[in-house]
Amino acid sequence: MKFTDTILLATRIFRTRPMRTMLTILGVSVGIGTVLFLVSLGYGLQRIVLSKITTADSLLSLDVASSATGLIKLDQKSAEKISQIPEVAETSPLIGLSGQLARDKFIGDYMVYAAPTSFFRLEGTQVNTGTLFKKNDAYEAVISSAGARLLNLEPDQIINQKVSLILFIPHITEEIEEIKIEERKEQFNIVGVINDENNSFVFIPQDTIRELDIDDYAKIKVKVKDSKFMEKVRQEIIEQGFLVSALSDTIEQVNKIFKIVRFILAFFGLIAIIVSAIGMFNTMTVALLERINEVGIMRAIGVARKDIKRLFLVESIVMGFLGGLGGIAVGYLACQAANLGFNILAKSFGGQNFNLFYQPPWFMLVIVVFSSLVGFLTGIYPAKRASKLNPLEALRYK
Repeated sequence: MKFTDTILLATRIFRTRPMRTMLTILGVSVGIGTVLFLVSLGYGLQRIVLSKITTADSLLSLDVASSATGLIKLDQKSAEKISQIPEVAETSPLIGLSGQLARDKFIGDYMVYAAPTSFFRLEGTQVNTGTLFKKNDAYEAVISSAGARLLNLEPDQIINQKVSLILFIPHITEEIEEIKIEERKEQFNIVGVINDENNSFVFIPQDTIRELDIDDYAKIKVKVKDSKFMEKVRQEIIEQGFLVSALSDTIEQVNKIFKIVRFILAFFGLIAIIVSAIGMFNTMTVALLERINEVGIMRAIGVARKDIKRLFLVESIVMGFLGGLGGIAVGYLACQAANLGFNILAKSFGGQNFNLFYQPPWFMLVIVVFSSLVGFLTGIYPAKRASKLNPLEALRYK
């Protein structure tokens, strides 16, 4: 039997039993759509989390801090030594000080970070309101949302507000630590807000306090030239006596966690596929019983057993394939509807729009292949049974 004849005979069920066939395909589509919906949720959540904590530059960056003993100071000299490592592209030091911000009659305690503009890029820092400061010598600041409320302002209200800054600078003389209070003459203009409801902090350009000659860094961001140099540079810096961590380590852990989450979600979706596969198996079995006489006639006129078997397998694979395509449509529409509902809900509470679902193109292809495989597996038993029918008994069957 020619393959084209097999296709024509296999698709005849759409004409002879259209309602039953379409309901079977719909059942497979719902099962596949459920898997797509749940797995897309896992991918979407992973994408949202990673977009908040990483950028392309931050993935190539290392965080360098002084050891717990503090025997080796992390200062300008250390930064220069690290920057001389051939595989290092750039360094960006961060100064951390205690301080206070004041606006009108409101005053609050803050952690003050003095950073160059490159630090935000290497750290992957993003603002929810406003912008990051663009110049290292501009009297501008980026504050946390908790810090904004400490000054009795909402994040969107504090933009372009002027604040006064007081710094508490530790100074060690003859093994006695003193605190020097430095009140800045220039006020800082708040240009951006970072979403953090737990910590009160503010970022200011490093050059605005350069004359204070602070030579003690909280940490240094180190960007390597290529990801293949990450481990080599890390080991060289560790040998200098510093602690080194990388955002890529965190990303790897996050990916592992979400891999487990996607597996669990896919497992629940698999239950729906099993139910739909049982329905498809039932359809193929009933189709066999209805066509026993037809199989007997084909066998009587010389159609080979393998052709009979292939006929039923192609029929089940076609239904599985169409179920996969339908599942993509059902899953995609469900994702869009759910995402729209979540965004309406988020907007009503003053939140931001977000895309909660994400479907990787390769996963869509896997979905179609998987549904076709499900069709193939459910068609194996009816196909074998049909190919083994005795022609005489099949012709007598009523």
